[in-house]
Amino acid sequence: MNKLHELAGKRQFFLLAGPCVIEGEDMAMHIAERILTITQRLDLPYVFKGSYRKANRSRTDSFTGIGDERALKILRRVGETFGIPTVTDIHETHEAGQAAGYVDILQIPAFLCRQTDLLIAAAQTGKTVNIKKGQFLSPESMQFAAQKVVDAGNRSVMLTERGTTFGYADLVVDFRGIPKMKAFGFPVITDVTHSLQQPNQATGVSGGLPSLIETVAKAAVAVGTDGLFIETHPEPSRAMSDGANMLPLDLLERLLTKLVRVREAIREEKET
Repeated sequence: MNKLHELAGKRQFFLLAGPCVIEGEDMAMHIAERILTITQRLDLPYVFKGSYRKANRSRTDSFTGIGDERALKILRRVGETFGIPTVTDIHETHEAGQAAGYVDILQIPAFLCRQTDLLIAAAQTGKTVNIKKGQFLSPESMQFAAQKVVDAGNRSVMLTERGTTFGYADLVVDFRGIPKMKAFGFPVITDVTHSLQQPNQATGVSGGLPSLIETVAKAAVAVGTDGLFIETHPEPSRAMSDGANMLPLDLLERLLTKLVRVREAIREEKET
């Protein structure tokens, strides 16, 4: 079990945060340093998040990355420089071993959470495997995705709620799913920003509802999420991917400060 498993259900939540995709070293280092300063002040465990490549894009002319090896080396440099764990997503079985050489946590995208071979390949690296719940699955169904990793000899599993498809171009979060998935015995993370995506827009570019980030995050903390996943960028309007649902980096400290208070209030209520 890794440290995040030990922290699940403890005093505070942990945070996975960073840009949607690695756009360059300077930006990645800037974002990581800024978030680490905030999380250290608030005593929140922090994992730097960044996709080394975006495989699921609406259009072929969408930005996919700066090159796999270059982006993976940046992720490793972030981890080594700041002494923090890192997470990135993989899409095919052959990527598991490659990415595992650079990061601490391998993430399975929501659309791929039922891909048995991919889950097994990730499990066999020995890395923690974070499985995002498919937008088309019930929380109860995620126990089978997690079990595939466990059956491959790896119990270091985390599950992530990221909304459920609602109509053609919207997502909703059923907060009942968080305690349901926690009952399986694995840490549960809430992906706040992806839960507020509005995918499959007529333009071919996903929309989003960033004004509701605080609302979803507060609700997730209130019902006991172990971790939060938040994509953030200094200038979301200029981000190369998912800018429509990102949190501006300058707003992160204020948000996390509020969320820490929510968690403390819930904990105090349980203790009385």
